[in-house]
Amino acid sequence: MDWLTVLPPVVAIIIVFWKKEVLLALLMSLFTSELLFIFLTSEQASVDLFGGAIATINKIVAVFSSPGNVRLLMFSLIVGALMALMRYSGGVTATVKLFINRGIAKNKRRAGLLTFFTGVVVFIESNLSVLTAGIISRGLFDKFGMSRARLAYIIDSTSAPICILILLNGWGAYILGLLGNYSLPSSAINTMIATIPYNFYALLTLVVVLFTIITGKVFGPLKASEINLNIKEPVVDTSTEESKESNGTKARFMLLPLITLVLGMLGFMYWSGNGSIVNGSGSLSVLYAVIFACIVAYFLMIKSGEFNHQQVIDISFKGMSELLPLVSIVLFSLALGSSLQALGTGVFISGLVADNLPLFLVPAMMFLAGALISFTTGTSWGTFAILIPIGMPIVINVGLEPALVLSAILGGGVFGDHCSPISDTTAVSSVASGCDLLEHVKTQLPYALFCGAITFFLYILVGYLSI
Repeated sequence: MDWLTVLPPVVAIIIVFWKKEVLLALLMSLFTSELLFIFLTSEQASVDLFGGAIATINKIVAVFSSPGNVRLLMFSLIVGALMALMRYSGGVTATVKLFINRGIAKNKRRAGLLTFFTGVVVFIESNLSVLTAGIISRGLFDKFGMSRARLAYIIDSTSAPICILILLNGWGAYILGLLGNYSLPSSAINTMIATIPYNFYALLTLVVVLFTIITGKVFGPLKASEINLNIKEPVVDTSTEESKESNGTKARFMLLPLITLVLGMLGFMYWSGNGSIVNGSGSLSVLYAVIFACIVAYFLMIKSGEFNHQQVIDISFKGMSELLPLVSIVLFSLALGSSLQALGTGVFISGLVADNLPLFLVPAMMFLAGALISFTTGTSWGTFAILIPIGMPIVINVGLEPALVLSAILGGGVFGDHCSPISDTTAVSSVASGCDLLEHVKTQLPYALFCGAITFFLYILVGYLSI
């Protein structure tokens, strides 16, 4: 009956592509997961619809029992206030004009490169990378007639690949912790460094992003979004009656809060890690940093004399209200991820891949398993936690290259996360870019699948050559 554990993700995917409604898909998937858990664990093995509904509510409530989850949800709301304050103060428009006048972003290519390298520089945390690059570039993309879907693709496909390649961040600390229990031929740090040339998905994704930026060529659904740019409006910016910006403000109304956000993030990572940025708490740091950035934006607007206290507060709450649908998606995604973990979906999928494989196929199958688990559960970190304890013992017992297998697991987790409509990273990218969530998933998917397919065959080839 273990095969039933894949049913909830299937339900979510069917509803997403059928009804085009993410919240309903997540809710029904969560209900299915809880219903199956009751069915598989109860002595009577009966279908209890009422019990499933109650368990679904309890699972959503249980999300708030984790401080990390609460911080993520608070951050997702408060960042809406920050973006609104920077927008309505006129800081975004002034910053766009500054970049254009200084020649930093005088055309589409330079605007795209600015977005890309912002994501590269802010490698310390994936959500911060997405947020910083998105906020800086939204106005530039609008100015040069590029779609928010293109912006969402660039920032989403830059952040996680960079984080998983550089690893001087929370990602690296987390993976080091997972590797700590295994006696590998070399140290855990050396093994992680050795994954860089083998992390084909991350490297290919960055190459494709740069190709898109430099050539200006887009394909598939993303090309359709560019063509329909004047017809479709970004979901996050639909409140036209409140979109009037203050005239005559300076770029500092955007840049100072943004600098506060980045430096605050680094500072709180250092503080929460007891002197080590790598060991710091990403969720805690990004929440504290965005609050301080809002405070800076508040005082800048008050000091300008164009806004009073009540106006700034009203703008803040309107900014948060614009993101409520996406915050709800993050909430349901967290609940679903927890439910699928209890149900054993990831373990079942990884078990299918790990049993009775030829040695040269192990890296490719680990990549595929990582992609499926991450896609169906919406979490790359959860995928690492499932597959590293499966992959590392295989490495130790049969003598495979540790870095090769580890890189396949890491790349698979990022690949599945890029494709998943229930990923919280996908939701944050939509928030940061102002792009509709389903449009982001639809337009990014062909690029991710292209890189994923090439990566899969590369792991088969390298696996065969390494035996």
